[in-house]
Amino acid sequence: MWVFGYGSLIWKADFKYETKLVGYILGYKRRFYQHSVDHRGVPEKPGRVVTLIPSKFPNSTVWGVAYRIRAEDIDEVTKHLDFREKNGYSKKTVTFHPNNSEYLPFPLTLYVAVEENESYAGPAAIEDIAQQVVTSFGPSGSNKEYVYNLAEAMRQLAPNAEDEHLFALEKAVKEIDPDLKNLKK
Repeated sequence: MWVFGYGSLIWKADFKYETKLVGYILGYKRRFYQHSVDHRGVPEKPGRVVTLIPSKFPNSTVWGVAYRIRAEDIDEVTKHLDFREKNGYSKKTVTFHPNNSEYLPFPLTLYVAVEENESYAGPAAIEDIAQQVVTSFGPSGSNKEYVYNLAEAMRQLAPNAEDEHLFALEKAVKEIDPDLKNLKK
C-alpha cells in the first residue's frame, strides 16, 4: 500500500512506513479550502488546512511524498490515518509520478476533502485565509506553523515546483503574523 502526503503528512509522517519517495500527481491543485477543527483550529475558531481540488488543466501538478506501507502495517496505518483525517477527508486512488527514475508511475491512496463535507471552507481571498490562519490554534499547534512548515517542506522537496497559492498565503501570513512583527522591531 502506498499513501500520498501533500499537507502535514509531508513533514509529520507519524506512522510506520518502509519507503518514502518524492514526486507528484496530475490534474489537481493544492488549496487551503478545508477547515480544521481537530488539529489546527477548534470548532469555535476553525483553522485552514489543505485539500486538493480538480484542476481544469490535466497537467497541473501537486508535489508531495509517497509512503510505502508494509503489508503487516496496513491495518494499523489505515486506522491511524482514517482517524487523523476524519474531519471531512475521503480516500481516493490516483497515479503517483516519482521523481526517482528507478520507479515507474504507480497508483496510491490519498485523503482528499471534497466540497460536500461539512468542514469544507471553499475559496476565499488570500488575505482572508491569512487572517484566519494567523489567529487559529488547535491541538496540533498553530495554524500559521502548518503553513510555514508546508511551505518550507515544499521548498526542500521540490525547489522548482510552482505552488502559487501556498507561497502567496505564506507571504500574506508573514505580513500580519504578530510574532514576526515583534521580531522586526
